[in-house]
Formats: sequence, structure tokens, C-alpha cells
Amino acid sequence: MIDTVIVSGGMIQKDFALDFINKIKEERKEKSLFLMAADRGMDFFRETGLVPDLVDGDFDSMSREGKTYLESLADTRIVQLVPEKDDTDTQSAVNLAIKEGAKNILILGATGGRLDHFLGNLGILTLGKLKGVQIALADEQNYICLVPSGKLLQREKQFGKYVSFFPVGGQVEGLTLKGFKYPLNEYCLRIEDCGLTVSNEISEEQAEIIYEKGSLMMIMSRDLK
Repeated sequence: MIDTVIVSGGMIQKDFALDFINKIKEERKEKSLFLMAADRGMDFFRETGLVPDLVDGDFDSMSREGKTYLESLADTRIVQLVPEKDDTDTQSAVNLAIKEGAKNILILGATGGRLDHFLGNLGILTLGKLKGVQIALADEQNYICLVPSGKLLQREKQFGKYVSFFPVGGQVEGLTLKGFKYPLNEYCLRIEDCGLTVSNEISEEQAEIIYEKGSLMMIMSRDLK
């Protein structure tokens, strides 16, 4: 279950993000949800009236209105970063969240816009895996994460209609997909032939992902109406 939401400074669909956060809060019931803003992600909190627990960044891209709103929040922790640093504001926020004890992190506003930032944010998924923390990126059309072998997917709970898979950092050996429209049996998935695993669909009530070796990225996606 997601315990921390980080709002980054990339493109963000405000209504979708706010609805997603509220759904997570409902699922957690009485358990608190830790909210963080990475630099310009603070503007999302200002526009929605939500109060972040922690804000980090060098604040070089935050709007004047965002800075004013941040200064009005008495209980929000602020971590000021220098512009010349070895990571992005989003990666810094992830590291801070992990130090705070986060085990399951959702990042909003980390897709779209500049591809260099997006690819950097995809790398954060592997960072989480190395630290034993589940990290996902989401926007209105996509939900992106690394999946462990043995992962079960419930069709009624899936994010969107389509499910795609990509190897990360090398080939994925022995990939088996059960309960999908296009199943696989002990297939060695390489990046050059990953078109084979794009736009699959769950065909049964439950689907299972099994593999022997490697790191596997899953993207659940949907078309906008």
C-alpha cells in the first residue's frame, strides 16, 4: 500500500492527481499519508489547497505564488538544496522519503515534458529496488513500476486496459505471462524485441508474471476518451 506521495515539477494533470491522492487516503483509512513536494511540485499543493509534510528543492523553478504559499505553512518542513548538486530535486525527494521510512512511494508529475528528466525518473525505479522500496510513477494515462517475479494482477483493479513490459538493465530471462491475451512461456525478453510485450491485455480475472532473472518494468496504460 502506498505510504508516500511525491509531487514533482513536471507536467501534471491536477484533477487526476488530486483524485488519485484522495483514493489512496481512502484505502489507507486512518493511516496517515506522507505528502512531499519536489521544487515546482509545490504549485500543485498551492492550487489544490493540500498541505505537504515536506518540501525539497533548490527552488529555482518554483513560481512566486508557490513560494508565498510555502512561506505561509507553519508545519511544513523545508529542505533547501543548492542548484549545483549530483541529483535532481525528485531524486533528492525520494532519498529523503526513504530516510523518513517510506516503503511504497508514488511519484506524480514525473512524466511528460523534458525527456531527460523523464528518463532520469525512470532510473529512480531501479534506485528504489536497490534500497528495497517500491516506487511507481503515474499520470493520467500511465502507471509505471518494476514488478517482482510472482506478481499477481487483478483485472478489476488494473490501472488501464493495456499492460506492457520492458527489460531494464539487460535481458529478462524465463519470462512467463499467465492470464494475458498474449501469453508467454519462459521467454528471454531483450530490449531489441520488446515490441512483443507492448499493449498486452489481462484476459482472465487474475494474471501472473513470472521470470527467472533480470529486472522487469511494467507500464499499465489507457487511452484518453
